[in-house]
Amino acid sequence: MRAVVQRVDGASVVVAGETVGEITGEGLCVLVGVTHDDTREKAAQLARKLWSVRVLDGEKSCSDVNAPLLVISQFTLYGDARKGRRPTWNAAAPGPVAEPLVDEVVAQLRALGAHVETGRFGADMRVSLTNHGPFTVLLDV
Repeated sequence: MRAVVQRVDGASVVVAGETVGEITGEGLCVLVGVTHDDTREKAAQLARKLWSVRVLDGEKSCSDVNAPLLVISQFTLYGDARKGRRPTWNAAAPGPVAEPLVDEVVAQLRALGAHVETGRFGADMRVSLTNHGPFTVLLDV
């Protein structure tokens, strides 16, 4: 699994004009990509990492300050544009594999006590955020 993690001062995701997920104040906006060999165990590992990684102000984690997370599925994180002019998506898991694993990341975060908002899997989403820093980190598990 791969996640692009951005420290934010608020973020939201809109689908067809409707806000489907929104966090306010300090938190993390997390784009999650799934590849073919990912498992529920990797989803749990990613959730633990997201909840405990110390990237907020003062080297705090979401668990330290009860900061919210906005988790959004993004298959394009496994795009490969090294050859030609069009990326390939061969490394991205198909929806029936990826969706339950993204849901598992969210469920595991909630089980840890996190407030989690989400996008809508497979939808055409509009993501807005205020990146605090700017601060962006890539996590692979």
